Amino acid sequence: MTTNPDGGRHARNDSALLTTPFDSHARAQEVIDGVDLTGRRAVVTGGASGLGAETARALAAAGAEVTIATRHPQSAEPLVQEAAAAGAGRVHAEALDLSDVASVDSFARAWRGPLDILVANAGIMALPTRTLTPYGWEMQLATNYLGHFALATGLHAALRDASSARIVVVSSGAHLGTPFDFEDPHFARRPYDPWAAYGQSKTADVLFTVGARRWAADGITANALNPGYILTRLQRHVDDETMRAFGVMDDQGNVKPLPYYKTPEQGAATSVLLAASPLLNGVTGRYFEDNQEARTVEDGDDQPGGVAAHALDPEAADQLWEYGADTLSAG
Repeated sequence: MTTNPDGGRHARNDSALLTTPFDSHARAQEVIDGVDLTGRRAVVTGGASGLGAETARALAAAGAEVTIATRHPQSAEPLVQEAAAAGAGRVHAEALDLSDVASVDSFARAWRGPLDILVANAGIMALPTRTLTPYGWEMQLATNYLGHFALATGLHAALRDASSARIVVVSSGAHLGTPFDFEDPHFARRPYDPWAAYGQSKTADVLFTVGARRWAADGITANALNPGYILTRLQRHVDDETMRAFGVMDDQGNVKPLPYYKTPEQGAATSVLLAASPLLNGVTGRYFEDNQEARTVEDGDDQPGGVAAHALDPEAADQLWEYGADTLSAG
C-alpha cells in the first residue's frame, strides 16, 4: 500500500513508478544542472563530510543558502570557505546533536524565516554494543530517526511558510529485513544486534516520510532514499572482520571500494534529486534508489534493491508518528 497526498489509501502500482533520465552513478551536480535555487534555504544534517558535504556543495552551487547542522560546526569550515570562494550560495554551520533533544529543540527555536529544504542526512551505523542516550533511547534509533523526527516537527512552521518545502530522508537498503518493532524498539528485552538496530532505524526513516502525508496540505513533501554503497565515515563503527567480509578491506587493513560502489558525489545524487529537481514537484511518501523510484518488495524477497512493503505501510507510519511524538514528549 501507499498513500495519496490527501491521505487516502490505494494499492501501490509499481508499473507507474517515477523515472528520471539519470543513471545509478550520476553525480550530484548532474541531477541539479540547470536548477536555480537562488533565494531558497536548506538545512543538511551531517553536512560537514561524506554524502552530506556533497549534498550541501551541490545545493549551494545552485544558489541555495545552506545551513550545515552538525555536532562540530568547525568541521564544516573548509566547505564554508570553499563556497565563499566559488561565489555560490552562502554556506554556514550550526551546532546540532540529533541524539540530544535539547540540542534539537535549541536549533529549531533559533531558526528564523521559511525553510525550503530539509535533508535528514546524518546517521550512525552498526554500533557494536547497545548504547543508550540519557533519555534511555537506543542510540541508532535516537540519532537516525527520533532526532530527525524532532527536528522536522520543530521546523514544521518554517517548512509550511516556504509554501512548497521538501523533506529528504536518507535511509538504507538495510531496512529491507527489519520491520519496526513497536513492542521493543530499544532492545530492552530482545538481544541487541547492531545491524537489526540500524535496519530498524532506517525503516523508521521511510515510515516517517509516509506519515508526513499529513503535511501535504501545508505544501510539504517528504521522500526517502537509499544512496547505495559508498565508503564514508558511516562505516567507522564497523570492525575490520566485517569490512573484510564485505570485500572492501584487504588483509593489510587497506580500504578499497568494490567496482559497483559509488563515490560520495554519486551517492549524494539521489538526495539532491529529491531536494531540488522539478521532476519531484508534488511527489511525496516515496522511496528512491539509484535516482529512480524503487519497486516494492515483500518480506522474504531475495532480489536486490527495492523498498520493503513494511516500510510503506500507512498504518505503521501513523503508529510510528504517534510513537515518535509520545517518546519525545516523555523525554
